[in-house]
Amino acid sequence: MSDCLFCKIIAGEIQSKKIYEDNEMLAFYDINPMAPVHFLVIPKKHINNLLELKEEDASLIGRLFHKAQELAKKEGCEEKGGRFVINAKKDGGQTVDHLHIHFLGGRTLGWPPG
Repeated sequence: MSDCLFCKIIAGEIQSKKIYEDNEMLAFYDINPMAPVHFLVIPKKHINNLLELKEEDASLIGRLFHKAQELAKKEGCEEKGGRFVINAKKDGGQTVDHLHIHFLGGRTLGWPPG
């Protein structure tokens, strides 16, 4: 999608601090981190949000989560953990209409979240 911020990052039109990339996903640090470790994992395929995920994309979401946990471990969060988050649509707090997983770690996170 030409107006999607994350599609522009994938296309290289907007810079990001990448931590992983392959043919189906990209991971990069959040530009406005809410924790010492805060990165996003996004599919290169444009999917608006989790509520619009199609059955043929089910294995992709599994691979995104697997990569997110692998990167969380690499970032030093294996022992104490962190939070994996997917916001969906306006009421869920989604601000970019492109499916993405946030990982936040490196500090104790409260519940409920705001």
